[in-house]
Amino acid sequence: MQSPSSPVVQVVSRRTVKPPPRPLERIPLTTWDLSLLSADYIQKGLLFPPPPFVSTARLVDHLESALAGALAAYYPVAGRLATDQHRDDDTGHVVGCSVSVDCAGQGVEILEAVAHGVAIADVISPDADADVPRFVRSFFPLDEAVNYDGHDRPLFVVQATELADGGVFLGFAYNHALSDGTAFWDFIAAWAAIARAAVVPRAAPLFERWSPNGGAAPPIVLPYADIAGLIARPTLPPPPQREKMLHFSSESLVALKERAREELVAAGDASGAAAVTRFQALGSLLWRCFVRARRIAPDQEVVFRASANHRARLRPPLPAEYFGNAIGAVSTEAVRASELLERGHGWAAAAVGRAVAAHGGDAGIRERAAAWAAEPGLSAFRLFDPNGMFISSSPRFDMYGCDFGWGKPLAARSGKANKYDGKVSLFPGRGGGGSIDAEVVLAPEHMAALELDDELWAAVSPDVPLAIKG
Repeated sequence: MQSPSSPVVQVVSRRTVKPPPRPLERIPLTTWDLSLLSADYIQKGLLFPPPPFVSTARLVDHLESALAGALAAYYPVAGRLATDQHRDDDTGHVVGCSVSVDCAGQGVEILEAVAHGVAIADVISPDADADVPRFVRSFFPLDEAVNYDGHDRPLFVVQATELADGGVFLGFAYNHALSDGTAFWDFIAAWAAIARAAVVPRAAPLFERWSPNGGAAPPIVLPYADIAGLIARPTLPPPPQREKMLHFSSESLVALKERAREELVAAGDASGAAAVTRFQALGSLLWRCFVRARRIAPDQEVVFRASANHRARLRPPLPAEYFGNAIGAVSTEAVRASELLERGHGWAAAAVGRAVAAHGGDAGIRERAAAWAAEPGLSAFRLFDPNGMFISSSPRFDMYGCDFGWGKPLAARSGKANKYDGKVSLFPGRGGGGSIDAEVVLAPEHMAALELDDELWAAVSPDVPLAIKG
């Protein structure tokens, strides 16, 4: 079946799901939450084989019932953002505002949709170098929303799209100011466990926000009467993009790491060689390949950036059940494009490693949090750079463990949110075993050049054959 090129998805129903009534509560957003207000919603989704339900409506009934159960524990997901003004006690003048999650149970939404003429095989191409079809983006709701819009829009919406051969795609849109990817996937896993009637020991989520001073975080008063006008929104339609899912087996990643290590040993950098990780090896490979594909001028400076999880870096570390944002961005020092390409894979891997190390631990994180509080910014992660790249998401997220009662996912994909030329998102490999799938986004002319890059394709592995059980 040939993949459709025009929109084929029709939404046929919309339901609101609310948690059980509970005492009203406000959860203040803090540094890492507020800095994401201008970013897009998280859009991640899972493709499933045909479920044993007679209709999509019955499937949505099943998902709705389980989601109500999940929201009983994860009740902030069903809330809305709220902005409060703060006034001087003596003059009554407005001195600032704060943003919080209003946990009044306003509800989340489930959309039921049908994709006419689209089958499972259309979503997952057997060709290793095939593009992700454009129609996949229509599997996701809240396409134009930024996180600030959670004042009026649900913080979570799921679209259940039935494919022509009975397959189902669950497309999630989730407000990133509410939490990071770690907490998001914990929520999805809890929902899935309820849906499959599994008894999974799970600690209650912890909603109290981290404070650099210890104890419960107070509301952060931003020095503005209102922040609506400070939210950075795209003003033009995005330029054309192509995206691919590149599969890297565990063996390929080990080989990349070993190649980097051997180059560093040969160059006399024993400490750099000892510190190389699979992430550094993969990130540096993509960095060098992107610079070549973009034909960046030799004297132009380029950088590598990636999101960093602060949870384990803090002292004490954040509890595993912490439900909020705890991420920042690491960045290499700028380097000339010619130097990056000439000095080789090992040198680039070590540069990425130095950036991760320089990001630091507890003291560095607290220092950056204090600097942000002194001069708040609301547009973090709008990091498009025509000469840079950015890696987000994580292969550590247990996406393929999200079984809603009729089998594990066949594939993980994402929507159009937070995508630009040079963006990479990492997923666990569909076959497991430590493999990684890298979703790469480039301008069409840059992707065409990447398709001819021998260094890249020597590392890309054949994907695991698709096993569909209907």
